[in-house]
Amino acid sequence: MSQQPHKPTPGWLTLLPTAWLLVFFVVPFAIMLSVSVAHRVSGGFYEPGFELDSYLRFFSVFFGKILLTSVMISAGAAVICVLLAFPFTLSLARMKQRGQTVVLVILLSVLSLSEVIIGFSLSTLLSKTAGVGNLLAFLGIIEESRAYTPSLLALMTGMCYLALPYSVLVLYPPVSRLDPELGEASRMMGASPLQTFRTVTLPMLRKPMVGALILVFVFTLGIYLLPQVLGQPQHWTLSVHITDQAIFQSNLPFAAAMAVLLLLVSLLMVGLSLLLSRDKGAET
Repeated sequence: MSQQPHKPTPGWLTLLPTAWLLVFFVVPFAIMLSVSVAHRVSGGFYEPGFELDSYLRFFSVFFGKILLTSVMISAGAAVICVLLAFPFTLSLARMKQRGQTVVLVILLSVLSLSEVIIGFSLSTLLSKTAGVGNLLAFLGIIEESRAYTPSLLALMTGMCYLALPYSVLVLYPPVSRLDPELGEASRMMGASPLQTFRTVTLPMLRKPMVGALILVFVFTLGIYLLPQVLGQPQHWTLSVHITDQAIFQSNLPFAAAMAVLLLLVSLLMVGLSLLLSRDKGAET
């Protein structure tokens, strides 16, 4: 039975991704870029122009504190998530197939929860009247119930809860493909479990771990609601300050400039992650 010749893909189908990218990325980015260099009108919004005043504010102490806070919080959440996800994923890969499926389904279910649900649920859980403070007071660990939100602890808890599944899902494929015979060979040569982990397991998973760090960093860098619900004003990230400048300060050019910076940093980190993935593929 002869096979029918493969029909070539219509040329117009290749234009759909290009049109999608143009309409939903290039055009909005161009508008945001033009607003970032516009002239701010006192008591109003802005008028067309070309000024770099908004970008020059990046060198101010005010913006330096905002950027440092955003980077430190996102980097801290990324490190915590990877440190928690790494041993968890190693244990997950050693489970039976059915157990792995159940855990992965639970992780995917967590991903279906919105930032709003997680934020307000943790706000209630960490409150003084209906939170863990009552349980700790009942057990005698603390003298009386207290609230743990708003605080940096509550904010980091919410960000890690939201981003931890992503870390596990990034680490799971390379961890599940690890050859157990490598560890056995290392132990047969006299290496301790710690030496095997340090010299065999960790080097093989270094790039996936860096990829997970970058992914969580980019993801948490754009979180908007959790810093307002669980954190204090000094914990507000760049996304919160963008909204504050645009809506409450009526400074759209500066808000657009910060949004441009946030987008460029995110694209840079994503590009770095893709570069690491490509290098990994080239090595294999």
